[in-house]
Amino acid sequence: MAASRDAAEGIVALGLGKTFHTTVRRPGFGGALRSLVDPQRVAKAAVQDISFSVGRGQLLALLGPNGAGKSTTIKMLTGILTPTTGEARIAGVVPYRERERNARNIGAVFGQRTQLWWDLPARESFSILRDIYGVPEAEHRARLREFDGLLELSEFWGTRVRHLSLGQRVRCDLAAALLHDPAIVFLDEPTIGMDVVVKEQVRGFLRHQVEQRGRTVLLTTHDMTEVARLAERVVLINHGRIVLDGPLAEIRRRFGGTWQIHATLTDPPAAGAADAPPPGVRVLRREGPRVVFGPDGDPAPAVHEALKRIIERYQVTDLALEENDLEDVMRAAYLRRDTDDGAAGLGDTGLGNTGLGNTGLGDSTDGAVPAGRSS
Repeated sequence: MAASRDAAEGIVALGLGKTFHTTVRRPGFGGALRSLVDPQRVAKAAVQDISFSVGRGQLLALLGPNGAGKSTTIKMLTGILTPTTGEARIAGVVPYRERERNARNIGAVFGQRTQLWWDLPARESFSILRDIYGVPEAEHRARLREFDGLLELSEFWGTRVRHLSLGQRVRCDLAAALLHDPAIVFLDEPTIGMDVVVKEQVRGFLRHQVEQRGRTVLLTTHDMTEVARLAERVVLINHGRIVLDGPLAEIRRRFGGTWQIHATLTDPPAAGAADAPPPGVRVLRREGPRVVFGPDGDPAPAVHEALKRIIERYQVTDLALEENDLEDVMRAAYLRRDTDDGAAGLGDTGLGNTGLGNTGLGDSTDGAVPAGRSS
């Protein structure tokens, strides 16, 4: 009963903050001596007041530019780092206080690191992890068969890890992270550097884990195709603060307002004619019977609403739609929040927390991440 309640809680972050203290190195030999005798310490906030939750069977994409604080947040949630302020609960466990219990509840894949033993075949690493987590032999074999069917591991799991390609190694890392059947999975840029075929294979595996197995997944990535195909909800973090939290469709609506509708009309209105386009839509250009419409007004209507208005107003024989892709949408969101300077946020859109700080170390200041097997 307790275990099921813990799993139902998923991921909960309450006001998480992390401040790093670094020593400033003074220039020259004299400066170096002074730094030894009288070190000058500087405090920098990498993450400030991060709050969100992810329920059972949900996948959340944690997005942001380089140095935004994504990896620092994940390291606090996995128990690698202890927060300076706030609290985290992972499946009902405070990860940095009950590390061993937390390790049994979570799986983690860091795209640049591995939890496999470098000089052993991948399958031998799976056997070691089975013993570490106390997984019964029958369950271990059944899970390996399932993962092999989804990720095609048996083609290379007899190869030493150091000789695996990046895509092969990450597929083995995904299997290793899930061998003990964790309720929560953290993925920090798991598909970085993969080719498109392997990426799609990994995406299918993750969809299966969320939809069929009911796992809670927190994903960070810079691959917007991955976000579009996997995530319904996005948390955008910048300068160590959450600036957007909401459905992907809502973020598209707010920051992806640039669209064009190419419509072939049976009786197109002439330029300057009294027949004005529908509300929220303007004519960008005319190409004979083909008219190109774009958004008009603030806020502009969603593209599906614009399509409905055009079809109701005109006799349409053909339609083609051009929308900003998700990469353009997120770029607009990053730039908009960078220039807002911490001003009013998005409360009117239902997108959650707001505000930007002006400090932050970013992801590169976290220090070394322990290898997966040490957690």
